[in-house]
Amino acid sequence: MNQLVFSLLMAGPGGGSGTTQQNLLSMLPIVLIIAIFYLFIIRPQNKKQKETQRMLADLKKGDRIVTIGGIHGVIQTVRDGSIILKVDENCKIEFSRNAVASVESQGKGENSPEASTEEK
Repeated sequence: MNQLVFSLLMAGPGGGSGTTQQNLLSMLPIVLIIAIFYLFIIRPQNKKQKETQRMLADLKKGDRIVTIGGIHGVIQTVRDGSIILKVDENCKIEFSRNAVASVESQGKGENSPEASTEEK
């Protein structure tokens, strides 16, 4: 490493093509590190963020969800920035859309509480 720095300092402004090749080779590890960061960290994070935004935009009445606090319930009402979650027969809680961690089931399917109460 010291030889590389020393040779760059000694080459001066009128260095030949050998110095240019050394400069390009010394930049190669930095370029590789940036490429690795992009492929393994930045790109997957952007993909996950887009999926989360799509999930939050697709929320609708009847979806079974889990909040980031671990509360399970069924969406009763969807508003612009919030949702009203039906947790129990007599309990409704309003949450921000960003508080939704995951969607367990879509719509009023066979796994929803409304369908299970109708069968009983």
